[in-house]
Amino acid sequence: MTTPVDDVHGYAGDLTADQAWEVLEGDAEAVLVDVRTPQEWQHTGVPDLTSLNRDVVLDPLQGFLGPNPDFLTALTEAGLAPGDGRTVVFVCKSGGRSIAAAQLATSAGFGPAYNVLEGVEGHAGPGWAAQGLPVTAYEGER
Repeated sequence: MTTPVDDVHGYAGDLTADQAWEVLEGDAEAVLVDVRTPQEWQHTGVPDLTSLNRDVVLDPLQGFLGPNPDFLTALTEAGLAPGDGRTVVFVCKSGGRSIAAAQLATSAGFGPAYNVLEGVEGHAGPGWAAQGLPVTAYEGER
């Protein structure tokens, strides 16, 4: 299966938080991956997909000392596979790291991979939480 790639960005494209919710709501196979750090999850909580009967994949793109060497492995452990055609939506604090995650996942054959503009907290505009989308407390490993 061919994964759509925006040649300018190196991933399928950007979605607002509301658009990301619509994708997740409309595609039971779509996956949301939060690439923030555990400290950020603890501070602001994580997107809550329980109303869609699924969990968010928590997979930090960066560790304390640099890139997470297990980032792509964690996607596979979450049930994704390169070339499977499942939609993957990446979110971070404000939309920067999730772009890098979408590019990395696309280059490894995952996706289509999308970035959530403005992330969970927002930067230049309202993010996931400010749009009123569900967030829940982070309670450790999931």
